[in-house]
Amino acid sequence: MSSGRQDRLHARMVRLNLMTGAHALHMVVGVGVLSVLLAQAWKGHFGPERFNAVETAGLDWHFVDIVWIFLFPLLYLIGGRY
Repeated sequence: MSSGRQDRLHARMVRLNLMTGAHALHMVVGVGVLSVLLAQAWKGHFGPERFNAVETAGLDWHFVDIVWIFLFPLLYLIGGRY
């Protein structure tokens, strides 16, 4: 394998590992936040007048999900051809 091809393959694998690590970090933090909210919900902390934390956490979780749905194909699948 030529040196240029090896460099491109190495860069692609580094990018994949960084993306996977960032995704794992987002997942761990998100699951932690949702677990805290679940514990608070069991204690009756939320109700019809007090639900902003749950709504914000849900919006953030789904926003990050949508970002990853676009980033993965853009940077890994399509970006690997160039």
